[in-house]
Parts: sequence; C-alpha cells; structure tokens
Amino acid sequence: MSIRHLDQLLSPRSVVVVGASNRPGSVGATVWRNLRAGTFAGPVFGVNPNRPDLDGVALSARVSDLPEAPDLAVLCTPPDTVPGLIAELGELGTRAAIVMTAGLSAAQKQAALDAARPHLLRLLGPNCLGLVSPRIGLNASFAHVDALPGDIAFVSQSGALVTAVLDWARSRRIGFSHMVSLGERADVDFGDLLDHFASDPHTRAILLYMESIESPRKFMSAARAAARNKPVIVVKAGRAGKGLQAAASHTGALAGSDVVIDAAIRRAGMLRVDTLQDLFMAAETLAHFRGNPQRGLTLMTNGGGAGVMAADAAALAGVDLPPLSEALRGKLDAVLPPTWSRGNPVDIIGDAPVERYTATLRALLDDPETGTVLFMHAPTAIVRSEDIARACAPLAREAAGRLMSSWLGDAGVAEARRIFEGAGVAGYDTPEEAVRAFSMLARYASNQAMLTEAPTASEAGPADRAAARAIVEAALAAGRDMLDELEAKAVLQAYGIPVVPTDAVGPSAGEAVAAAASIGYPVALKILSPDISHKSDVGGVVLALADAAALRQAADQMLARVRSVKPSARITGFTVQAMVSRPHAQELIVGASVDPVFGPVILFGQGGTAVEVMADRAIGLPPLNRVLARELVAGTRVARLLAGYRDHAPARMDAICDVLVTVSQMLADLPELAELDINPLLADSDGVIALDARLRVTAAASAGTSRFAIPPYPAELAETWAWQGRQLLVRPIRPEDEARHLAFAGQLAPEDIRLRFFSTRRELPRSELARLVQIDYDREMAFVVLEAQPDGTQRTLGVVRAVADPDNVEAEFAIILAAELQGHGLGLRLLDKMVAYLRGHGTQRLVALVLRENTGMRELAVNGGFVLDEAGSDRDVYRYVLDLR
Repeated sequence: MSIRHLDQLLSPRSVVVVGASNRPGSVGATVWRNLRAGTFAGPVFGVNPNRPDLDGVALSARVSDLPEAPDLAVLCTPPDTVPGLIAELGELGTRAAIVMTAGLSAAQKQAALDAARPHLLRLLGPNCLGLVSPRIGLNASFAHVDALPGDIAFVSQSGALVTAVLDWARSRRIGFSHMVSLGERADVDFGDLLDHFASDPHTRAILLYMESIESPRKFMSAARAAARNKPVIVVKAGRAGKGLQAAASHTGALAGSDVVIDAAIRRAGMLRVDTLQDLFMAAETLAHFRGNPQRGLTLMTNGGGAGVMAADAAALAGVDLPPLSEALRGKLDAVLPPTWSRGNPVDIIGDAPVERYTATLRALLDDPETGTVLFMHAPTAIVRSEDIARACAPLAREAAGRLMSSWLGDAGVAEARRIFEGAGVAGYDTPEEAVRAFSMLARYASNQAMLTEAPTASEAGPADRAAARAIVEAALAAGRDMLDELEAKAVLQAYGIPVVPTDAVGPSAGEAVAAAASIGYPVALKILSPDISHKSDVGGVVLALADAAALRQAADQMLARVRSVKPSARITGFTVQAMVSRPHAQELIVGASVDPVFGPVILFGQGGTAVEVMADRAIGLPPLNRVLARELVAGTRVARLLAGYRDHAPARMDAICDVLVTVSQMLADLPELAELDINPLLADSDGVIALDARLRVTAAASAGTSRFAIPPYPAELAETWAWQGRQLLVRPIRPEDEARHLAFAGQLAPEDIRLRFFSTRRELPRSELARLVQIDYDREMAFVVLEAQPDGTQRTLGVVRAVADPDNVEAEFAIILAAELQGHGLGLRLLDKMVAYLRGHGTQRLVALVLRENTGMRELAVNGGFVLDEAGSDRDVYRYVLDLR
C-alpha cells in the first residue's frame, strides 16, 4: 500500500492484544508477557471475552469496549475472527495491526484487507512473528528473547529466522532499531518498510532476509531510494534453486531464476551476502567505510603466516594488493630491519617494538596509493598487544575510514581490540574475514555506482522500427510465436546489429547448391523448421562446406537425420549462409527474456553450443547504456578473453556494448518480444557479427517499458521553447547534469538560495548535489532549463522539481530560476509543464512550502491556481495546495 501509518505500527504510543491469554504456550499469552515484560512506556490493553483481567490488568470483552483507540493492535485470534476485528478497530480509530494468526484463507485475507482499506489501517502479516522496537521498549512478538537497542533495522520474510537472529545477535551485543517479521505480506511488504527506514533517523543500516519479491517496480524504487541514504544488505534464500525450466532460448531458461534477483539487487545499489554472519559483518564494515571505498588493500603484519593467509584470501576474492612505490619503500627501509618483506604484504618481523608499528603505520597511511590498510598482529612475549594498540590509536583514529584490523588470538588481544574499536577501526577475528569484508566493500561501491546511471530507452543507434514491427506482426498474424532464422536476423538488421548474409531455400539439396553458388563457398547449412529452436541439438547444422558435392551430401544427410530424431517437426527447408572466417573472435551470447517478477532482462556471456555447460553469464535489467553494458560484460569470465591475450587483440568493447544497448532498446520498442538469443555473436578487434539468432514473440505484450522494473529516462518529455528571442531546451534532469547544476547553483544570489533552501549556503555538498540530479523517475521529476552557449556547451538556467510521496498522493514542488529569467512568466510556464506531467502520472495534490517573505513564489502559486492551506501554514512558512484531480 504505502508508508501511511507505519509510524503507528513501528513506534506506537499504545498497544492492545486481542486474544490476550494466560494459557501456557499460546501466542496470546506469549505476546502479552513480552509486552508487559519490556520497558514500553505506553498503555497496554487486552481484549478477551472470557476473563475480566490478566496479571492485574483489566481486560475488555470487546474491541468496542476499549477505553481509547490504541495505535497498534496485535491479533492472536482464530482466522475467522480477523476481518471483523479489523473492521471494529478501524471504526475505533486504530491505524495499525499485527496479525499473528496463521491459516487465513485467501478469502479471509482479502476480507481483512477490505475492512482495513477505508481506514488506511496497516496490516503486518498474517502468520508472522510480530515486531520488536527496542528503542521504545516494544516487544510485540512471540519471540523467546528481546532485542538489544541499536541502529540496525532487520526485516525478515521468515519468522523462525527472526528468533534465530535475535539469539545470535544478543550473544554478540548487536542491537536493533527495529526487527520485523513480514509473514505472508498481505499488506506491509519490503517496499513499504524500505521507504520508512530510509528516512528513519534511528536506523543506520537496513538488513533484509528475502525469499521472494512481489511488486518489482515498487520494490526497486524503494530499494534505490533507501540505498542512496544508507547501506541496504540482503540475504536472499534460494540461490541454488531446483534447476532451470525448458525454454525456447537459453536466456528464457533463466526466467524466474535467482540470477535475476541478483541483478536487481546490484542495480538497486544494495549488497547481497550469502550468510547471516556476513549480513552483520557487512553492516559493520559499511558503517566504517561508506563513502570512502578504496580500490586496493595493503597488508601490514608482524608475522609472515598471517600475511600469506590474507594474500591468499585476496587472490581468491579478486582483491587488488597494490605494489609499494619506490618512495614508500625508501621510507620503510629507514624504519624496518633489512629482512623486511619489501613488498605487499608488509612484514615488519615478529620482534617489532612499539615504535616500529607506529612508524610503519604512519608511512602506509601517509601514502594514498596504499588504499585501505589491513593491520594484522599476532601476540608475542616481546611487547604487549595493548601497548601497541595504545600507541597506534591516535593514527588509527585519524584514518579510521582507511584502516581495518585483525588482532589474532583471544584473551591476549582482547584489550587491544577494545582500544582499536574505541578509535573507530573496523575489527575482524581473522585476516580472511577482513579480506572478505573488503571484497564486500568493492562490490558495494560498484553497485552504488550503478545508482548514478539513468539510461534512456532510446540510446541505441538508428533503427528501422517499422520494419521490425512488420516482421513481428506478420508472424503473430500467421499464428506463429517463433520467428524463423531469416526473420530473426532481419529484426536484428533493422536495429543495426551486423548479421552474416543468409538465404532461405526449400527442402532440396539443389536449391541449397544454387544459393551457395550465389553466396560463395565455403558455406554453413542449417535446418529451417518452426518446430526446432536449437538446431545443433538435432544435427541440423553443418559448417565449412567447401563445394557443391559436400553441400549436396550434407543436405540429404541432414534431412534424414532430423526426420529420424524429430519426426513430428515441420521442415520448411534450409538456410545457407557464408562462413565467417574470424579465427581470433570470441563466441558470445546476447539474449533477452521476460522474468515473471522483474519483467524484461538481458543476458550476456560466453556463447556457442556449450553455453549451458560453461554457464559463464551475467544478467542485467534494462534500460542499459554503455556504462551499464560494460558492467554487465565485466561480470563474466569471458571478459578477460575479450581484453586480449597473446596474439589476440582486444575485442571492440564499444561494439559489444552497443549490441547490449540495442537489445535493451528492442525490449522497449517491441512489447511482443518474449525471448531472444543471438548465439553465437562473434566479437574481435574488427567488431561483432551475429551468426545465428532465435526470437520468440507473443501477442500478450510481455515486454515494453511498462514492464521494466526500472523506469527509463523519459526523453519524450523534452521540449524546445522559443522564449523572448532565445531558444531554451526544457527536459528531465539527468545524472550528467551535475557539473552544470553546480555551476548554476554557484551563480545564484545568496537571497535566492535562502528562499529556495530555507537557509543561506555557500555551496551544495557533493552528496546532496548528486541526489538532486540522480532521481527515480517513478517518484520524482525535475525539469531543467538549458541554453546552448557559443562554445557548444549548455548552461543551466533553472529547474522545477516535484517529489511525490511513495503513495503518489502528494508531491512537494519547488522552482528556482537564474536572476535574468525571473519575473517574466517563465516560472508559470514551467509550473504548467510540471502540473501536466503530475496529472498524467496520477498525483492527487501538489504542495508548495513558501517562506513568508518570498513574495515572488507566493504570487506564482496564486497565479498557478494554488490555494493557501491556513491550517498547514505557520507564521514563517506558508503552505499552498493545488488539487490535481
């Protein structure tokens, strides 16, 4: 639904347990005991028609008998009672309920939702463990232990896992701002809670345990918004799966698989980990290093063994250990004995006194090329570990964001660990654990970088969309869902993807020979059948036929073979194509399919007939641009071969990326596209060429931008305005506008900045500036006004912005223009454009918060049809509202 009334759910002022009991082992008794045993300061009411009191607290026989409307109700009653109780609670004024009850039928769940909807009453569950909010002492769950207070929000699809995590975290003194068991997610889901916790000042990091995802665009918008504000870390069950289903294409076989969810998590800027231990380790690591990801790791140790262990772990994790510069080696030569390692790892030798530790650490931290430093220490009898820690602590405190530590041992290094922890240094039990944490940082930084990309749905090269659509529509009109090879290649050609010349002929050897004479030998021969998708599986492909005799023999044998292997297949003929001789080319696969949850997805990997065996592939979500396409390619092993080796020159990466971007565009333009495989796509230093393609379509229109989990850049909203003799481009903002936006802000008068931001600021912080240009077009819109300059660049002259709440009920509006454009009516025209957009987007109200002395903005609001909301205004800030319905 939304984030409405989630504050009453997560931070209620009063609670009622409906079904409160003292029956041992019952849910009602456990919840009542947990609520009463905590430090929750608000009133706790109980409802039970069969007893007047419980533990000295008077109970109500019915919900309607309660002395006041509680913020939160916890329902521990039979399934058939739940819809009626929700209706009563809504009438009373309660706005949040936890349905502990299991076993609700689909009809009962729907009845409960129908009862809640008129009151916007939020439902958590059913069949859930409940929630815990330690900051306010609330334990509205039937967990066996309470949670410690902290700043981590944990949301789990599994109630059993919540109890396990509570046990595990309590023993390690890990605290939580909230712990929430979602249960069956009839109403409150991951997207709702991500939206809430993204702006919760008491939550530093958000941890999720997921088994499945619904409402993908809502989830992706919420996840991307939350990941901009704080670390979001995911454990997703089901990574192994039960195998892939049969499909017409290799890519289609991945629909619904875990790799698609993995791609969504990466694209949303979150971090996925494999275990609960990694979940909390990642949260702690990101708390120390967020905003300062270092590419390389320099190892410092007093024992060669620890250094070797860390270096081995780094090699396995793909973590770079940068070499030491000559200047740094010179500094270390001056403070280390001659037998030191003179490389990375930096082994300072086991007899190191305190002074050697501090001098080495200072030298490493003074050199930015060392990246992050991992400080490792094994205890010795020569010097106490805590003395080393105290001496290094001042250096550690100054560089906590570049320092990791691993004090090897237990009781002998406990005080040293405590000292470094007090200095703000992330600590790990083993070197391998520290390296694993650093590799998480690298993955997280890469995923965060993907958040800055806002590709349009039309970044591919010129395309003959009409020709491609005609081919698709003709196949559907003929009752076919599989395009034949020539049709599939014709669609690729329409989009500018190079294909090998191919002719289709009837099922006779003579026709194949005639076609080959026109093309020129050597040729490849393939069977042509609407019932055969993977031709090589039935012996339907023969390569490098050198002359007519070989071709004639191959054709006859192929017909006999295919009719024997697949007698029911309709054979319409052969395709004859020129053999492509590119001996240094790599065989790739580029594909597309429609995932049942996340919609259109794109595949890239090593191609050829052994594509399933190699399983070297990466999945991405459209829309793609070249940056995202390169990231997709980099996620495969074949990427290293494409970079070149020995006598193989590097492949033309731009050509490969352009194919991926073009496929992304095809998914946007052709909603009927259900599955596509280009396999093999040959790639070398000369570019790319598609040797084979298969394409399945469906009249159900399963692709298209409306099915994209991430909305593309809305290029269609751009306009050119003639304005008082000037040509202005008005278009949605993009991440690459950052530099122009910074220059624009720098030219604004201090008073204009104060009136817009309600404070005087000399400059915008980099993080805030990035947030202004990297927007989610599903929830926010900003139109920039640009003017071309004589040097060919563009200058930003103004921006109008509206940010909607997650329910798209109300959007807050703001506008700022360069001084030269103020007072001439351009602001009203920009407002009209934003109003038209929001109306089309279904937003109900537009709100402007205006400082009392901002007479220009107040006049604009009145001229734009806004009405002053006197109840929502105060002496300094006026609230204007425009009803868009």
